Amino acid sequence: MSQRARAFAPATVGNVGPGFDVLGMCVDGVGDHVTVELVDAAQDVVTVTGRDGALIPLDPDRNAAVVAARSVLRRVGSGKHLRVAVEKGLPMSGGMGGSAASSVAGALATSLALDARLDASALMVCALAGERAVAGNHLDNIAPCVMGGVTLVRQTEPPDVIAVPVAVPLFVALVTPAVRVETRAARAILPLDSPRAEWVAQMANTAALVVAFGTGDLALLSRALEDRYAEPRRASLIPQFREAKAAALGAGALGCSISGSGPTVFALASTQHHAEQCAAAMVAAFSAVAATSHVGRLSPQGARAA
Repeated sequence: MSQRARAFAPATVGNVGPGFDVLGMCVDGVGDHVTVELVDAAQDVVTVTGRDGALIPLDPDRNAAVVAARSVLRRVGSGKHLRVAVEKGLPMSGGMGGSAASSVAGALATSLALDARLDASALMVCALAGERAVAGNHLDNIAPCVMGGVTLVRQTEPPDVIAVPVAVPLFVALVTPAVRVETRAARAILPLDSPRAEWVAQMANTAALVVAFGTGDLALLSRALEDRYAEPRRASLIPQFREAKAAALGAGALGCSISGSGPTVFALASTQHHAEQCAAAMVAAFSAVAATSHVGRLSPQGARAA
């Protein structure tokens, strides 16, 4: 007799501007579904459908959802094999936390199928195995995907993650131009060292952004959502990024930057209407390439059973 469960994991924005590898936030309304069935079989099997599904590896050793699911099996000491079905709602190499979502949904669905009560930290450890296999050893997407809301990663191993209070409703416009930015390549162009003035400004903006979320100070949020490290160096990877950012700010965005490694660009707004206006302005600004958009609230709810 097999055991089966299905989980949903939402889109996330890594970095949230200045918080490189530290801050992340969860966005409602779009994400990945993963169904896991525990079976007595000779090997693991994975199928992938949905957005960019044809580009996702079917080799279980290279599929983030399967790698994360296996990590759960090892943690609980199960000798079962896996039949995994991934339904992608997020683009590959899109900057919306797609590999993190598949990893988290794979880990959560497996824990549900096993009826294993994993806490958030254990779930993040297992999901990180999948993220590490395809994108790198960082939790800035994994953490908000598991916990919801805005999260601050103080330490990756072992996970030390803080839920950042969000005092007022906020909405996120995500616009994805039709180009690909592979996470590992986008990380490779960033220097390992940076000038003192740059990292002091980055620390100040990250700390101020956390305060702004917690107090609801939208003027401070606007001033603090400035990335001095990754955005200037990655902007050239995204055609017309600067035009799209200017369009979002002109449409009333509280702030705008690259989502994770890109190419998705995110803008924060105080109402859904303003977020929709920002999304439309950014799509129009990406005149040289086609672009898709999604508008969702900054969601307090992370991954869950589906």
